[in-house]
Amino acid sequence: MSWQQIRERINLYLFKNKERTLGVFKVLNMIVTLLAIATILWMYGFPMSLEDEKTAFTIIKGSFIFYVIHYLTKIIYDFNPRHFIRSTWFEGLIMLVLIIEGLSFTFFGKLITGSIAEGLGITYFADISTILVQLYFLIIVITEFLRNSEFLPRVKLNPAFIFVMSFVFIITGGTLLLMLPQMTIKGDLPFVDALFTATSATCVTGLMTIDPHDVFTFKGQFVILMLIKIGGLNIIAFGGFLALAAKFGVGVRHHQVIEGFVNKDNILSAKGMLGKVILWTTAFETLGAILMYYLWKPTIVWLDNGEKIFYSIFHSISAFNNAGISLFTNGFINDAVVDNYLVHWVVIFLIFFGSLGILSIFELFEPAALRDRLKFPWKRISFSTKIALYFSLGLILIGAIMFFMFEQHGTLANKSFFGQITGSFFQSVSPRTAGYNTVDFAFLSVPSIMTIMALMYIGASSSSTGGGIKTSSLAIIWADVRASMTGREHATLFKRTVSASLKSSAYSIAIMYIVMNFIGALLLCTTEGHILAMPGRTAIDLVFEQVSAFSTVGLSTGVTALLTDIGKYILTVSMFVGRVGTFTIAFALAGRFAKHKFRYPEGETLVG
Repeated sequence: MSWQQIRERINLYLFKNKERTLGVFKVLNMIVTLLAIATILWMYGFPMSLEDEKTAFTIIKGSFIFYVIHYLTKIIYDFNPRHFIRSTWFEGLIMLVLIIEGLSFTFFGKLITGSIAEGLGITYFADISTILVQLYFLIIVITEFLRNSEFLPRVKLNPAFIFVMSFVFIITGGTLLLMLPQMTIKGDLPFVDALFTATSATCVTGLMTIDPHDVFTFKGQFVILMLIKIGGLNIIAFGGFLALAAKFGVGVRHHQVIEGFVNKDNILSAKGMLGKVILWTTAFETLGAILMYYLWKPTIVWLDNGEKIFYSIFHSISAFNNAGISLFTNGFINDAVVDNYLVHWVVIFLIFFGSLGILSIFELFEPAALRDRLKFPWKRISFSTKIALYFSLGLILIGAIMFFMFEQHGTLANKSFFGQITGSFFQSVSPRTAGYNTVDFAFLSVPSIMTIMALMYIGASSSSTGGGIKTSSLAIIWADVRASMTGREHATLFKRTVSASLKSSAYSIAIMYIVMNFIGALLLCTTEGHILAMPGRTAIDLVFEQVSAFSTVGLSTGVTALLTDIGKYILTVSMFVGRVGTFTIAFALAGRFAKHKFRYPEGETLVG
């Protein structure tokens, strides 16, 4: 009997029990993963005795053993094991690492990767790797549930509602995690501050009512980092939405929501985007972290090499995702890094590419797109990418020149000429999205404050991690105003005619941002009278705070920590609405739309 015949008989025997066995493992996988996640929350969120630590470690070790057995079982039951291993290579790699680590711990009493990490000065590597592995398998469990659920296809939810609720879920989870005793140095964090911090991190805003360096432990800082990563990549969340949309069915009325996120004409063009987004964003963040690690000033005192690595990773992810949260007290105006100009330039480039938009990055730098343009020189970058690139560069240049003019003898006076140029570009790039600053905004001149508020209002580009009305709205409004001033019948931009629907959307978004900022600023002026009564403080401080929150920027003139609880809640709502978008919320709450086919007679009136 040949090997193929033997294998065929084994497969036939296994096939009889395949569905039942894999079904049992699927249920056990969900139970084990949820138990492991609960154990991790217990381990890293609460004080534990030595006996409790042993129990928790046994549960985690048992979960890893189960994952390995489950994976091997799936290989055995698959009729084409090689194809299965190739298609699940990442999961297989994790299994291989778990097996090696298990053998190492069994025979030598220590973990190989943990030993390597400790040699590099990374003392928390084992904790981080355990959390990431468990989160990975939790995602696997959720994915399997969504893929095989018979209930979901019957649910006809508004896609925008799914998107909004995903942010609500992340913020809620982040708030609860940050309130765990082990997340803060003192062991207790008020709910309002936990909610504000979780919202600011998830919505990649950067406003903070407390100092992350003085208040949070490493565990709390790690939670903030994960919230930044998840929240900043809202396009990843939308990639997941597209996968669900294929199951639910997407109506024509929802295409505007989709186009608002991905800036494409067809939702099918986003196929495979999730993997590309993870790959490209991780590449930018890794490169930024490496550069920062080697460019930190030698005079900075680190607790150990692990802290230096973590600070590099944290600030790289925070910069690229335009979060603006820093682990240095007072951020980049801290004495340790205020004149670390090479790091400042790394941050500038990370913020710029993070705000450019992931689809523009794909088109500009993806090897296939580059080869295509080299092969066919007549091909040019798309209309949307031109807007994102050229208007972003133009705004940066204009902002830097204006800031240099207004602050050369002010907040930039004590810097070298290179430092002044660096500071001008930093303060021009950051206000549009990120929220980092290298000068104290409490001492800025009024013209500088007005310039920065204008940059915050405009914001980043479509499909990026930034907020604001977006460069696309600015470009369309600019084209329409120019057409009106020159007497042209149609608005044009880069030799393309701007449609009436695009103009309507741009003006609507611009007006909506003005209205929402007015309401938020009015409420703050009503509730924060004590700030207005302080010497040197005016209403412009609160207006600045509101625009910063709604545009998810994170810059402040220093009043965030002075806010009352009501003021914090107002800014929390502003950050959330500014992140998910006013039109997205409108779609989420509107339900079904009735399309009217009639048209009223045109009205005539004077304008202006």
